[in-house]
Amino acid sequence: MKRPAVFFDRDGVLNQDSGYVFEVSKLRWIDGAREAVKAANDAGYFVFVVTNQSGVARGLYQESHVEALHRWMADELTKIGAHIDAFEYCPYHPDAVIERYRQVSQRRKPAPGMINDLLERFPVDVSRSILIGDKPIDLEAARAAGVQGYLYSGGHLAQFLRPLLSLKEQE
Repeated sequence: MKRPAVFFDRDGVLNQDSGYVFEVSKLRWIDGAREAVKAANDAGYFVFVVTNQSGVARGLYQESHVEALHRWMADELTKIGAHIDAFEYCPYHPDAVIERYRQVSQRRKPAPGMINDLLERFPVDVSRSILIGDKPIDLEAARAAGVQGYLYSGGHLAQFLRPLLSLKEQE
């Protein structure tokens, strides 16, 4: 049975974008972010995170740091009965200082690779799915994958999301 999904960008949507966040001690949730994830869960949506993590390619931190932060975020969400179905990140960048990460990747937004990979792995109803991002490249990736994108520019994330969930349910 196909279900709709909410794809969240991470930095600037779920957590404050304070520049290359990879340490638990430096992550600050956006107001209403955890509640937004729970609202999507409660509405029966898959919830995914799709995030460019060029700090890996720039040598600022390692993939293990990204994965540990995502595990911590997931653990924090379980405390309010919420969950992320999958975290996807792209460590690649064409100007990487770490050679193995120096490439153009279809997983790096604005390319739709992370979204497409999730669409292949999960039974997602694309027509009722949305992406919440804070940059035009997020919306470009959504459009390229056939998902409706919405630009989040601040405020309480759950209040931003709830009307969008209701709108998609009416379609």
